[in-house]
Amino acid sequence: MRELDVRRIAETIRELCIKANKQLPDDIEEKMCACCELEQNALGKSVMEDLVENFRVAKELDIPVCQDTGMAVVFIELGQDVHLTGGLLEDAVNEGVRRGYLDGLLRCSIVSDPLERVNTGDNTPAVLHLRMVEGDQVRIMVAPKGFGSENMSRLKMFTPAAGREDVIDFVLETVKLASSNPCPPMVVGVGIGGDFEWCAYLAKKALCRSCDTKNDNAFYARMEDELLERVNQLGIGPQGFGGDITALKVNIETYATHIAGLPVSVNIGCHVTRHCSAVL
Repeated sequence: MRELDVRRIAETIRELCIKANKQLPDDIEEKMCACCELEQNALGKSVMEDLVENFRVAKELDIPVCQDTGMAVVFIELGQDVHLTGGLLEDAVNEGVRRGYLDGLLRCSIVSDPLERVNTGDNTPAVLHLRMVEGDQVRIMVAPKGFGSENMSRLKMFTPAAGREDVIDFVLETVKLASSNPCPPMVVGVGIGGDFEWCAYLAKKALCRSCDTKNDNAFYARMEDELLERVNQLGIGPQGFGGDITALKVNIETYATHIAGLPVSVNIGCHVTRHCSAVL
């Protein structure tokens, strides 16, 4: 049994919060640069060039790539052979987020109550997704989620009579309704299966999958490709000004479900779909 002090987790999350907000994942930055070359619409291409320049300037000046530094979503895969010491894991996660946002001079956007709307002042509490896995390591991913894109996300409980085309139509409808609001070109995460809350988790997890990968299942890999093509045919374009590139990638994650249902969730990510990982 390996012992790990939760203070190391807190410090790692602090660092990941700052890094994720200031430095895009390589796959997102590379995809943006590639799509900038593919964009044929003059205005859309100009906008894409400005967005790419923003990444360069943010890195050069060591500032966040977006003023909405998001709600901190933390995914932890905890090896079952790890014994955590020094306090509670959830407390360590929130301490890491608190220090990351304050030390990194990142905008604090979290209110303590959804209706009373009083800012907590340190961007806590975070949203924590914890999964037990084999081994003696702890894998941590921090994914700051801005709400311009989060607000455009949707969930629908289909009946099992629905099929592949119904799911595709729902995703396309969601992107159409989102239009310019999530600061396209967007990343589209789709969760299919599970139950009401699990399909939403799947969609959020899908956003954190590299744009360079495809679903392991060939059926869903083809569906990802078709959805990306059809989303880009909508013509919304960069920042909603029209063009060929409305989305950088569509990622689908699936799970088993009940015989009486077909839950589908779409989680929209903006052109700065941020996530950053570390292993302890």
